[in-house]
Amino acid sequence: MTKVYLKKKIAPRIANGHPWIYANEIDRIAGETTPGDIVEVRFADGKIAGVGYINPKSQIIIRLLSRRPVEINEDFFHQQILKAWQYRQKTGYTENCRLVFGEADQLPALIIDKFNDYFVIQTLSLGMDIWKPAIVKALERIFNPKGIYERNDVPVRNLEGLPQLKGFLSTPFDTNIIINENGLRFHVDIENGQKTGYFLDQQDNRRAIQHIVKGAEVMGAFTYTGTFEIHAAYYGAKSVLGIDISEQAVIQANKNAALNGLEKIVEFKAMNAFDVLKDWGKNGPCYDVVMLDPPAFTKSRDSIQNAVNGYKEINLRGMKLIRNGGFLVTSSCTNLVHPQLFLETIHAAAKDAKKRLKQVTFQAQASDHPIVWGMENTNYLKFLIVEVCDR
Repeated sequence: MTKVYLKKKIAPRIANGHPWIYANEIDRIAGETTPGDIVEVRFADGKIAGVGYINPKSQIIIRLLSRRPVEINEDFFHQQILKAWQYRQKTGYTENCRLVFGEADQLPALIIDKFNDYFVIQTLSLGMDIWKPAIVKALERIFNPKGIYERNDVPVRNLEGLPQLKGFLSTPFDTNIIINENGLRFHVDIENGQKTGYFLDQQDNRRAIQHIVKGAEVMGAFTYTGTFEIHAAYYGAKSVLGIDISEQAVIQANKNAALNGLEKIVEFKAMNAFDVLKDWGKNGPCYDVVMLDPPAFTKSRDSIQNAVNGYKEINLRGMKLIRNGGFLVTSSCTNLVHPQLFLETIHAAAKDAKKRLKQVTFQAQASDHPIVWGMENTNYLKFLIVEVCDR
């Protein structure tokens, strides 16, 4: 196995357990490598740092799979996926869950979502993509699934020299399935839905709104397929309006409402949420609860301030739609906007809107997307509920 030696001065994150190694942290490579090869990584003093896969074409040149000098083979992937499944079983995420959450499960650049007996895979780096047959084999051995599908139609693969593609990794099956969540049922379009077809990371947060929406008039923006809004109706809201710019998402959301017999309480419309928040904030309807669940506003450190400005703007507008003593439910999945910065942004929005906030809850993603201390990218979702009052 080719050995890679790190420089004396490296980021403390490597010694503290983070699996990413950048090219400027490498002193020398003792041997020949082909992109995707498994290499042994050692600190400058010769002590083992771990083993991982290398890709000189990537900004992250090495991603560590283990901190010990283990052999990387089919059995390694079987054991790692089994370990990830045992964690989900222990923490209560079994029917629908993120089975593998990349770095948090010591399988960097691998995402596996479990929907009942169906699995969706993303291999987001060359080194992980090479092991796709072993990953599929492990899923077949552990779960005997009804179907496996890959959603590798993501731009990040281009950075690894990989094509974007999607398709069956098992016998073909109907990719439109129905899942259960918190007593409700939802259509999931595995083939054409966003990401892997459904946002599992908010499943606990959707349950957190149950008390504040009872008897309330609710508005939700950036609804996608309507899961928060349908939960609000299920938990006793008087009326719910959900808006999203995607007509296809609105069609799916209305189908989800009908699937649960809630179509008389919740309605979805195809509208530009940014425009609605701006226009209605001046002279529009008021609500008891406003829910905002926008997409990530940036994936680049260069545009963090633009993202912060965007979050401030939509939350300020949202607060202006809320009756005195009502509630704002707001989220951010932008990993580069850390939790404290997000809270500071909401506070600044409240100050400009002349509102006083009282925090009800502030939490992260569901625990099937585990947060590993020292790996900031695993602590990406911010979910906040606040009471909004006039000053």
